[in-house]
Amino acid sequence: MEEIDEIVGEFLVESHENLDQLDRDLVALEQEPGSRELLSSIFRTVHTIKGTSGFLAFTHLEAVTHAGENLLSRIRDGKLALNPARTSVLLELVDAIRSLLTTIEASGGEGTPDHTALVAKINVLNADEADVLLDVSDSAEPAQVVEPEVKTAAKVKKAPKVASDEVAVLSAAVAETETALPARSEEGAEVQTEQRRSIADSTLRVDVDLLDSLMRLVGELVLTRNQVVSYAGIHGDANLTRTSQRLNLIASELQEGVMKTRMQPIDNVWSKLPRVVRDLGLACGRQARLVMEGRDTELDKTILEAIKDPLTHLVRNSIDHGIEDPAERVASGKPAEGTLTLRAFHEGGQVTIEVADDGAGIDPEAIASKALERGLITKSDLARMSPREVLDLIFIAGFSTREQVSNVSGRGVGMDVVKTNIENIGGTVDIASVLGRGTTFKIKIPLTLAIIPTVAIECGGSRYALPQVSLDELVSVNGGEGQQRIEEISGAPVYRLRDKLLPLVYCRKVLGLEPSEDDGPQYIAVLRADGQKYGLVVDQVLNTEEIVVKPLSVQLKKISVYAGATILGDGRVALILDALALAQTAGVLGSDRGKIMELEETVSETIPLETLLIVRLGENGRTAIPLSAVTRLEDLPANSVENSGGRQVVQYRGQIMPLVWLSAFTGAGYVEPGERIQVVVHSNGERSVGLVVDEILDITDADISSLDEVHAPGVIGSAIVDGRITDLLDVSSAVVAADPAFYREALAIEQAQLAVGV
Repeated sequence: MEEIDEIVGEFLVESHENLDQLDRDLVALEQEPGSRELLSSIFRTVHTIKGTSGFLAFTHLEAVTHAGENLLSRIRDGKLALNPARTSVLLELVDAIRSLLTTIEASGGEGTPDHTALVAKINVLNADEADVLLDVSDSAEPAQVVEPEVKTAAKVKKAPKVASDEVAVLSAAVAETETALPARSEEGAEVQTEQRRSIADSTLRVDVDLLDSLMRLVGELVLTRNQVVSYAGIHGDANLTRTSQRLNLIASELQEGVMKTRMQPIDNVWSKLPRVVRDLGLACGRQARLVMEGRDTELDKTILEAIKDPLTHLVRNSIDHGIEDPAERVASGKPAEGTLTLRAFHEGGQVTIEVADDGAGIDPEAIASKALERGLITKSDLARMSPREVLDLIFIAGFSTREQVSNVSGRGVGMDVVKTNIENIGGTVDIASVLGRGTTFKIKIPLTLAIIPTVAIECGGSRYALPQVSLDELVSVNGGEGQQRIEEISGAPVYRLRDKLLPLVYCRKVLGLEPSEDDGPQYIAVLRADGQKYGLVVDQVLNTEEIVVKPLSVQLKKISVYAGATILGDGRVALILDALALAQTAGVLGSDRGKIMELEETVSETIPLETLLIVRLGENGRTAIPLSAVTRLEDLPANSVENSGGRQVVQYRGQIMPLVWLSAFTGAGYVEPGERIQVVVHSNGERSVGLVVDEILDITDADISSLDEVHAPGVIGSAIVDGRITDLLDVSSAVVAADPAFYREALAIEQAQLAVGV
């Protein structure tokens, strides 16, 4: 059988584990025949296997375990004494069950086993008078199998009386038992040897505390890996560099493997919600149907535990506040039964969970009125708020639209706790609502909390880590040209990025550092918080790095802008910045948003623009690469470059990636690389090529619909981009120069897929 049903697979794993325990318990019971604890444990195990096998329609297994359960019931109740004969037959029962389980695993069914002799032998030993006189080595014709049936308590407790002169007849009923059972066992063993590994052998139960300990150790290994890689990059020893690259690969694979052991499907949390919907629907007089999509989406166990209560509250809120009562729904042209939909899916390295209902929606005017009534905001605050910001008022502690308190809602607690709990695990929660049509809560959360990818930045001489999950892009502000894009709205700085106004937060200012007197290049980290974007102005962008999150000390916990601490690759301690807390502290998510949106609407967007990556080639050459052709940007040690087959290559993500130096390829002039090289990675499937540039400058939008013709290798044409003449790279010719078979192999795969109808 190629694939075993998930329920059957779990049954097989648990049953095999239980059988191993039965072997031990039965032998121990011989030494302690009066142990009620052992007897009860053995009875429960056999009873569980019998009940589940009946549910899964394994009738032979149910019949055998039913007979054993009857015998164990009378032994447990003290009506029969446990003697060697009964212990032996119970051990034979265990072997028979194990044989059946092996057959089920191999073929998906029980086959045609014959356990009539074993069942007859168990029934004989279930007789009161057979305690001492029965000889299990006797042989006779097998009796008929006893099919399982539903018995009353009285029938289960009673067993047939057997007179002393009928012992010979009873002994004859166990004929061929000794020869029949080994045959079954050998048959099962033969089936098992056909498989490489049984389902029981391929499954292992591990204590969660051990997994937590392993995760902590892997975290420390990642920190050590970062330090070794950093050291190798500084000292430039070729052997050390190769060793560090190997360590990097192994540590990454180990980290991924350990994280997988902690991943569990979100259905482990969702499985409890149908009951919540049913009970709450009855209590509130609602009719609701629960739809769940993406039940197999996996999350770290710690994350699952953290979102259990927030999800439950959102579901309760949708039933109580969202979905209308049946009469109201019918009157508004809706079905009497409302629909509550849960969706989970992976998106951008995170997991997105949506809780959507087709109910009445949220009325912003009612929210605003209630917030004013309760003194949570002022009229001047409300005048500056967008409709979306008004909806966000439901997350304020103490807010509720209920006039009366019930056992379901009205106390003003819950939604603020939902938001707080989600943000505590690095997630966000957003609302979208249409009055009369329904509401959707969208939660975005990280896959795991232990190890996260970040960008290391420098500000005021100190280093900080920005989680990549909050980072959209990095922008270089080069001198006067970049400063010209900085404007002010009501005294607040904004940056015009691709004709969009981006509120700015100066890192030095919000962290209370000394202001900068340097007019040199600065960088803007475009961050996303609470569904909005803003720019964090920093002194330097250093590198990307996976970090292990360490909790803050007691002295720093009350400083909201920090989400934790970590140790960087060079051994220095860095604080982890909280994107949402930075924005809230600087006040960029509130009052000026409306004015910014009004100014953005005045910007003409009649010209079709293309997003370009601007790089420097040679001493002063500017070249543009379509961002659609860029897979990743990498900063690699120059000594990681190796020669293979007349090409220069690097080891990249477990594969060999050929390189092409664009300066030499386009004729801009070869520039001797320093200690590190900047590489633009272009990928197609599992195949990648590295385009080595002299410097990555910026990402911008430009009109390249009309290009001036340029007679130069690897250049399509030139255009004016951001006031500078810029060449547009012919990406395909550069890729073929590094890997002539790059597109041929991709084309062959595509043609093969078309041929088979994929």
